[in-house]
Amino acid sequence: MAAALLVTGLSGEHSATFLDLLGYALLTAGGLTLVVRRRAPVLVLVVTGLCAVGYQAAGFDVPAVAYLFAVYAAVRAGHRTITVVASVTMLAALPLAAMASGLHDTGEAFAQARGALELAWLIAAGAAGEALRQAERRADEAERTREETARHRAAEERLHIARELHDSLTHQISVIKVQAEVAVHVARKRGEQVPEALLAIQEAGREATRELRATLEALRDDDTAPPRGLDHVPELVERARTIGLDATLTIEGRRHDVPAAVDRTVYRIVQESLTNVARHADAATASVRIDCRPDALAIRIDDDGTATPDAAPMPGVGLLGMRERVTALGGWLRAEPRGEGGFTVQAELPVEQTA
Repeated sequence: MAAALLVTGLSGEHSATFLDLLGYALLTAGGLTLVVRRRAPVLVLVVTGLCAVGYQAAGFDVPAVAYLFAVYAAVRAGHRTITVVASVTMLAALPLAAMASGLHDTGEAFAQARGALELAWLIAAGAAGEALRQAERRADEAERTREETARHRAAEERLHIARELHDSLTHQISVIKVQAEVAVHVARKRGEQVPEALLAIQEAGREATRELRATLEALRDDDTAPPRGLDHVPELVERARTIGLDATLTIEGRRHDVPAAVDRTVYRIVQESLTNVARHADAATASVRIDCRPDALAIRIDDDGTATPDAAPMPGVGLLGMRERVTALGGWLRAEPRGEGGFTVQAELPVEQTA
């Protein structure tokens, strides 16, 4: 565009005076300004308009084509009011610029201004910009509609998963819980000592029922029963003691409010780690340490089981699930045998503090 305007200006009869050099500079600048029309459409509209008025006043009868492109870009960006105001100003200023160039006849000045900026082309440029803006708006609306449809399908899938979990797990867990409670009741009725393992099964059944109910409610987007978090970690440690594991809990640092996802993940890490200790580690002791830092939560679970660095266990579903949860929150997790024997699970979860 700058080259086209400059060539058109050079085709006229002009000498190398300061005014003519200024006109050539304005012709070039008006075209080059279009480079930033998408980032600063209003600025380009003003600059191209001033350049057009300027080279018209300098005696260059060149159409204001760059200004038409600026009108198109400004309307496409949604600046319709300022474009109308600028265009009306241009239509009034161009005849004055023509008269300043040396035309003393008002009719000739208006004719030159009309040739530099045809009203029909001006309306066409604005209409083209508005048409494309509307098309882009409809495309954005269609994209939002697709996203809403996808969210709706995801919600339906969550409900389907909830129903499947309810049908496949609730009955079996209920049977386990009821059988354990009956056994405990019969033993107490007979005056017999209830085995600790049976009490642990009873409590585990109750906890599994609560966890399953919370999971189903979360899948249904029901916030009436918030899931378990950092406040419930002591219950996990106490439950580990009931099955004969010497478990300890240490919480260091000042406790801050943390995002719900981080809160849930801390609970799941401790729960899964203690479950693995009870099932696979053959350990006598386990320690849970949570360090509440200003910008992160650090969790470490150690046991004195039979794991050795020479025989690292293959990661199971639980460990993979923990790693996925931690990674999704931008943290890190390390689970490996300790050099002095036993197994360690370490994780760090970033938290954002609000002032």
